[in-house]
Amino acid sequence: MGNAKVFIKSFGCSTNMADGEVMAGCLAEAGYVLVRNLAEADVVIYNTCAVKGPTEDRMISISKKTPHGKKLVIAGCLPLINYDRLCREVPFNGVAGPALGEKIVNVVEGVLKGERILALEGAEETKPRLDLPRVRLNPVVGIIPICYGCLGSCTYCCVIFARGRLRSYSLSEIVERVKMDISDGVKEIWLTAQDTACYGRDIGTNLAELLKAVCNVDGDFKVRVGMMTPNSALNIINDLVKVFKNTKIFKFVHLPVQSGDDEIL
Repeated sequence: MGNAKVFIKSFGCSTNMADGEVMAGCLAEAGYVLVRNLAEADVVIYNTCAVKGPTEDRMISISKKTPHGKKLVIAGCLPLINYDRLCREVPFNGVAGPALGEKIVNVVEGVLKGERILALEGAEETKPRLDLPRVRLNPVVGIIPICYGCLGSCTYCCVIFARGRLRSYSLSEIVERVKMDISDGVKEIWLTAQDTACYGRDIGTNLAELLKAVCNVDGDFKVRVGMMTPNSALNIINDLVKVFKNTKIFKFVHLPVQSGDDEIL
């Protein structure tokens, strides 16, 4: 089964893109053939997003159009956000949560054997190794999740159900991944998360310390810091301002101001 052809398509945030790159890398290492044309595939994997209602509708629509005879695996956030709808509307062969890492190999093996795979237990607590193989969407961009989950409980947000509570990687794990990417020709490092500014709160460090460590890595590269919530950023704002003066860091901040109402937040 290792030479079966697999089509992978990721949607949504840069963290999901990184998860998709790792799935592709693990499947390629296991001997599966990655194809860009869905028509050639034996297995179709949609690494889904469901952050908003219209996005969820689009994921359902795309999944329902999977050609007859293909094994369909729905991964990513949708299965944990609206599993009931997925079961009602999409004839899938397997479902799995986000950040699967090497577990995707077992999922694909199972569906190719004719099994119906449900790999959702504990999915919101996963944190795959950062040294897993990956197939980059852009050869000069290394997307590195620095943590999964967040510390919020925003009433409007469904992502917490899929990504769970904060789970940070250590400084050393991230720095080693940066070094691997730079040695592989990467010129831009994207540090990504559901909330980059809450990075390290669970392990006694913070985003500013991480950025210092990453910028100390030798090489000609730039760093792009991903989405952070305003309340988390304010906790470390002075240190962030200082570290952002480093010439390796893009002068760019993504702050999703979803609401200004304390009751909603």
